[in-house]
Amino acid sequence: MKKFVIAPHMRLQEWVAVEKGYFGIEGLDYTLEDQLKSISGKVHDLGNKVGAYQTFESGRSCDVSSACHWTVNIAASSGHGKLYANAYSVSPCGIFVPSDSSIRHPEDLADVPISAGYQSGSHYSTIQALEAFLPTERINLSFSDGLLFRRMELMIDREVPAVSLFSGPYYFMEQLGFRKVLDTTFMMTAMVAETADLEDVEKFFAALRRAQADIDLRPELYTHYYRNEFPERFRDQIDTRLFGPGERIVFEPYSREIFESSRKWIAERNIFEGGNLGDLSYEEAVVGNDLRVSM
Repeated sequence: MKKFVIAPHMRLQEWVAVEKGYFGIEGLDYTLEDQLKSISGKVHDLGNKVGAYQTFESGRSCDVSSACHWTVNIAASSGHGKLYANAYSVSPCGIFVPSDSSIRHPEDLADVPISAGYQSGSHYSTIQALEAFLPTERINLSFSDGLLFRRMELMIDREVPAVSLFSGPYYFMEQLGFRKVLDTTFMMTAMVAETADLEDVEKFFAALRRAQADIDLRPELYTHYYRNEFPERFRDQIDTRLFGPGERIVFEPYSREIFESSRKWIAERNIFEGGNLGDLSYEEAVVGNDLRVSM
């Protein structure tokens, strides 16, 4: 019988579940795999306009992985897997600039290229946050800089003027003294492979529920796990004692209302060219044993 393949997503919960043996307690035979390396092995350097959606489109070789809810929504509606609808998570995110930058307020970001992940959480959340300060035509997102860790590296090397980051890099920017111009946040959901055993999926989330409770109670005991997915170049510099808990899993349904209102928001901003958001209905796009998903 094959192992259940988990792709961690730069968060603490999977690592805590491993440490505490929660996957085993729930009866899950599993393995962890990094899904976001380029062919050359570079972490998160996948090329221009290659983000979370494109990795689902090309296929992730795991049973469950995560991304922002907007992208998982569209990918599931397009037949690239099933959105797990019994839980979602919320991640802090922020737009950072160098400490000596002339950019001090959100309005100063008008027309400034902001490095973000294409059709990934930072893409949507940066628009969502800046719309309160700038007209749409003055929000300038750059998608040529790769995913999370690659964008962090470019900011540290002063190769981009502004960047949107979450997870460990969010806290590392604060540690290094980069200026946070604006806090953003976004929801994430899990994508379940069509071939995944749904009983194993429920075991996976039962283990994460246990891990989340531990993190809520004593986050400082577990922030060292950010090191596990950090690029080697920075591991001697990061002080995870300064880091917060990051993404938090909420064991509430990703409801039909959330599903449909999110698609409307995406369509209004033409984030997917041609307006192709997939044809599958909520019932066809989601999976979960909890009857509340139909709410």
